[in-house]
Amino acid sequence: MPAALTFEGVGKVFADGTDALAGLEFRLDHGTFTAVVGPSGGGKSTLLRLAAGLLAPTAGQVIRTLATPGPGAIGYVFQDPTLMPWADVRANVRLPLKLTRVPRREADARVADALALVGLDAFADRYPLQLSGGMRMRVAIARALVTEPSLLLLDEPFAALDEITRFRLNDELLRLWQLRRCTVLFVTHSVGEAVYLAERILVLSPRPGRVVADIAVALPQPRSAALRTSRPFEDLSAAVSRALVEAIQA
Repeated sequence: MPAALTFEGVGKVFADGTDALAGLEFRLDHGTFTAVVGPSGGGKSTLLRLAAGLLAPTAGQVIRTLATPGPGAIGYVFQDPTLMPWADVRANVRLPLKLTRVPRREADARVADALALVGLDAFADRYPLQLSGGMRMRVAIARALVTEPSLLLLDEPFAALDEITRFRLNDELLRLWQLRRCTVLFVTHSVGEAVYLAERILVLSPRPGRVVADIAVALPQPRSAALRTSRPFEDLSAAVSRALVEAIQA
């Protein structure tokens, strides 16, 4: 079966001459969870935008073979929840369905399901300013999931949250992935978060970003809080950190 997402020799040079990515090669199988780590400015967000089709590569090609192609096949969660402050939670989550002209009755059912999945069904009538940072991010995740995407892209969605909330949302994201089994590509600056969440970690070099390490995360599923203090977790975190340091110093 073809991979869900394939980067073949992908490079990206912006109009101002910034060489963001070069020779990027990897493939994501359907239903897998992959994390990307790398130094600041190494092209991680550019990689996600290329994966989503929001940018075109200047070299190579990005191939998407999604299980359910068409509008809504790709979900995208940004570091900032980017919610509409004048709209309630229900309307924010419904937005992608409105843009793709999903019939109202079906949209209502999908929104209700998505809010229940992230535990916010009791907050459907609240507005973003009435929610905590963690709850706003859960709304953003519900909005990305409401279209039932085949590919879910997340750009440091938990970076601005406190550690307790971040750990809780890590567990929530894993639960949602195990329920939906979409293909996940998750960008983070946190090595520990990458190891806890992913089945595989791609380490990028400084700009122009290249994959300098591809590390399998052979840890048991489902993950639990106790895993974070285990020896295998610490060993994998150390291996990823070494790969990052070597990439920066190369």
